[in-house]
Amino acid sequence: MRSTRATAAVARLNQRSEGRHYLMVMTGNGLFQLRERIDGNDRDVSPALPLDDFVAQVNATGPQPVRRMSKNDEAFARQLARRKNPENND
Repeated sequence: MRSTRATAAVARLNQRSEGRHYLMVMTGNGLFQLRERIDGNDRDVSPALPLDDFVAQVNATGPQPVRRMSKNDEAFARQLARRKNPENND
């Protein structure tokens, strides 16, 4: 089941893209293609790609999920910013 990763990526894309419907098509030679269904018609979004390239393309398509940051993550990011700019130490 090579297509499980691809199917999961398309499912995540559909969750992120409210009001849009994407689907995956597997070609006869084992490549994957992303399509969007608009008013009952399918429109190609990407060319036929191998699995890894397809999953990367789908993950980059549409709105990206907002990363949650803990207080520790925020403090670490501030610390890294201070190290990159030593002249701006507060």
